[in-house]
Amino acid sequence: MKENEIKCMHACKNTCAMLNEALRKEASTVRFYEGILDECNQPDVRDFVLDLVDERRKEILRIIQKLNEIHVRSQATDGIFASFNNLDG
Repeated sequence: MKENEIKCMHACKNTCAMLNEALRKEASTVRFYEGILDECNQPDVRDFVLDLVDERRKEILRIIQKLNEIHVRSQATDGIFASFNNLDG
């Protein structure tokens, strides 16, 4: 998929399709870098790639944190809407 083919549908519920795609791509990149490490025997290049892996893992954690925030916010909103729709209570 080309970068310009990614379109946000703006209809996400409890998550974000764009962030999920970013997470998938970041994880794929980490796997690629880890594969490079298996083949590399130059210490300076290995150190550089290890730094890249560390940076990507931090980005993955940030994306996961944002997805969790979106999920929690959506659950809270659903709870508020449900309380207004509860005719028995």
